[in-house]
Amino acid sequence: MQDIKVRQAHPEDAAAIDVVNRSAFGGEAEAQMVTAVNSSQSYVPELSLVAEVGGRVTGHIMLFRAQLERQGKQHEVLALAPMAVVPSHSHRGTGSLLLRAAVAKATSLGYKAIVVVGHPDYYTRFDFQPASKWEIRCPLSVPAESVTAQELVAGVLEGGGTLRYPAEFTRLFANRQAV
Repeated sequence: MQDIKVRQAHPEDAAAIDVVNRSAFGGEAEAQMVTAVNSSQSYVPELSLVAEVGGRVTGHIMLFRAQLERQGKQHEVLALAPMAVVPSHSHRGTGSLLLRAAVAKATSLGYKAIVVVGHPDYYTRFDFQPASKWEIRCPLSVPAESVTAQELVAGVLEGGGTLRYPAEFTRLFANRQAV
């Protein structure tokens, strides 16, 4: 088995990232989300990472800026979406490497928390906890238990609030087929 290399995505990876998302999710919605967020003010280039095996992009993860609105004030958090691995490379640790690298990079850049809508059984393995623990509300049409969060700075999520995603993400999320 070849080694998996994780690195920051480059503009020339765009087509490969589209292929990864389309093959992992079986549709266009996630690829469209990546494109939309990449052209928004919420995009953080250092937090768009790819996994490569033998020079081929086999996975992608993206964290972008979102807001946690609490008592009329906005607090910046990161949202994770999407994370994708091509099916032929799933169950080889690619997703785990991408997630750990993204959390480490977000921490090194000084971000304070990450929120994700996804499979809680997966994300809780990486120190994500139910967002309900902090009374965080998600405006997306998803089951509450699918929203998890991780504090990168202890106590930053205390007091909860309502997540506010960038318009580009919210608009396209409504078209998604699966969580």
